[in-house]
Amino acid sequence: MQVLPYGSWPSPIDATLAATHDGRPEYVGFVGDEVWWTAPRPAEHGRRTLVRRRPDGTEESLLPAPWNVRSRVVEYGGQPWAGAEHDGRLLVVFVHFADQRLYVYEPRSGAGSGSGPASGDGPRPLTPVSSVGGGLRWVEPQLLPARGEVWCVLEEFTGEGPTDVRRLLAAVPLDGSAAEDRAAVRELTDDRRRFVTGARLSSDGRRAAWLAWDHPLMPWEGTEVVVADVTGDGTLSGARVVAGGPGESIAQVDWMPSTGYGRQLVADGRPSAADGQPSTGDCLLYTSDRSGWWNLYRDHQPVCPREEEFGGALWKLGQRWFAPLESGLVAVVHGRGSTVLGILDPETEELVDAAGPWTEFAPTLAVQGERVVGVAASPRSAYEVVELDARTGRARVVGAAHDDAVDPAYYPEPRIRTFTGPDGRDIHAHVYPPHHPGQVAPGHELPPYVVWAHGGPTDRAPLVLDLEIAYFTSRGIGVAEVDYGGSTGYGREYRERLREQWGVVDVEDCAAVALALADEGTADRRRLAVRGGSAGGWTAAVSLAGTDVYACGTIRYPVLDLVGWATGGTHDFESRYPDSLVGPLAQVPARYAQRSPIEHADRITVPFLLLQGLDDVICPPAQCERFLARLAGRPVPHAYLAFEGEGHGFRRAATMVRALEAELSLYAQAFGLCPPGIPRLELVR
Repeated sequence: MQVLPYGSWPSPIDATLAATHDGRPEYVGFVGDEVWWTAPRPAEHGRRTLVRRRPDGTEESLLPAPWNVRSRVVEYGGQPWAGAEHDGRLLVVFVHFADQRLYVYEPRSGAGSGSGPASGDGPRPLTPVSSVGGGLRWVEPQLLPARGEVWCVLEEFTGEGPTDVRRLLAAVPLDGSAAEDRAAVRELTDDRRRFVTGARLSSDGRRAAWLAWDHPLMPWEGTEVVVADVTGDGTLSGARVVAGGPGESIAQVDWMPSTGYGRQLVADGRPSAADGQPSTGDCLLYTSDRSGWWNLYRDHQPVCPREEEFGGALWKLGQRWFAPLESGLVAVVHGRGSTVLGILDPETEELVDAAGPWTEFAPTLAVQGERVVGVAASPRSAYEVVELDARTGRARVVGAAHDDAVDPAYYPEPRIRTFTGPDGRDIHAHVYPPHHPGQVAPGHELPPYVVWAHGGPTDRAPLVLDLEIAYFTSRGIGVAEVDYGGSTGYGREYRERLREQWGVVDVEDCAAVALALADEGTADRRRLAVRGGSAGGWTAAVSLAGTDVYACGTIRYPVLDLVGWATGGTHDFESRYPDSLVGPLAQVPARYAQRSPIEHADRITVPFLLLQGLDDVICPPAQCERFLARLAGRPVPHAYLAFEGEGHGFRRAATMVRALEAELSLYAQAFGLCPPGIPRLELVR
């Protein structure tokens, strides 16, 4: 072992490696017998492509650059593609990010080079372009070839303002007649509800169910299940609310066989033979937090009630925490603080989890027969596509398999911790101590630590391998990811801690974890930093302006100006989010000014790095510019890096490399570290 100070350890995990492995597969689905998903391409301007796994196990990228399979509905997007076999051919529809049009094409059915679609014409548009505001956007497409249509959610801007928008369910003809004619799009619902999810059809196609909610509620605060009849001509009639309300969050809805076969699960997860008759018709299945936890309900009755989550915050339309199987079983993503994949028998309430190393399953599932496909990761492996056989209980990686780019001995080793915060409240966190197989620090030295505040804030930090964390821990800098009060994964009561307390509870909880690490001798009290993006960037900025805990901080695409954010300075989806996080602006205007970092920039006395995408419409760069203007003339070392072509969250490899190296340089200068080979960040003083 070589003895070197913390922060100066040489590491094979450089910023380029971390950036190259950023992102994860998403939105899995079956097309015929094949498994498909979207995949990141950081080196190709951060686009996402569509990947298929062929029967021989090979993977093929279907769409070459510049195709970018990603929706902008509610800005965070959602399920951007759908595929099906029809009349012996493959049919795929997808949303292209650049123009947000819906496209259709027929990929090769045989072996191919992956250079593009088989048709010489390539993908052809199904929807028109609108020059009004943000235009026309589509998400959650559902192919109905027999009807000659694609059903999906339409987001249509009616003016130039961010809230001049309507959302509804729509049917797009597959013949291309709507490509230049908006009138050819058939509206299935009216736009009286501000937000809707895609319709889920019953097995006989005669009923549809979807979620709806309105301002000022966010979907994790209150949603409703709407059910309608599907007539012979494909219209929806008799729409009625059957579950949910302002104080109940329903995160997903679907249909399943009404009784199934009453199967039981044997120890390894296989369904055993049992007496029973096949069911007729479908029943409604949804996940609701009416008990205080997102649990499953079948025809409004609880199924397998537990104090853990079978759902989550609906940030992206089309997220799936459960998927009914034809057998009457249900695949579920569930857990408390982290998630696993299990098979649930609703009749017996037996739940058997898939065996494997994974500690986190993303909210994306697809099923075909007894096959279940999801996306999972662990502290030793990045996100990969996993298939579970519900008959045998066997799970295996079938796509985007993790590949150790470096010796796993350099990976961080997380510790799941619960700290005590103000008023004795629990605070959940993942602590990653410095770790290197060939380096140790002098015995008298305590390591620097960076507290990471996740975004959302109604979200949480997953327990997975993150090479950005490894970038720091392998150099001798510890990381603590804090699931502060308001985070998901621990029940509604834990989420509600942040109600009207944003900028208070999150800041207190992060500080409590940082100080506890110092008090117990894990971290150097003089070398603590805070870092966060989006809502986490808010927490980082408020922490620097309102506490003396940290020696520096990294603020990434943050919320800085609450008043501006709540008065037209952000997109429609989150425009009323502060109503619950802070309080209604009309009722507590002083609170908005009191908590906004932009109003207290003069209180920041430690170095900081501010990172921002210039195309960000969620947290626009104008906030950063106003914030920096308040600092003018003050001797606070800082740097501001703004990136063209980046929105809310960084996707391009070059951006991620620059941002990560700049962050390490900030810590080196603030903590007195000497990391080898890192460009020096010039701080304005």
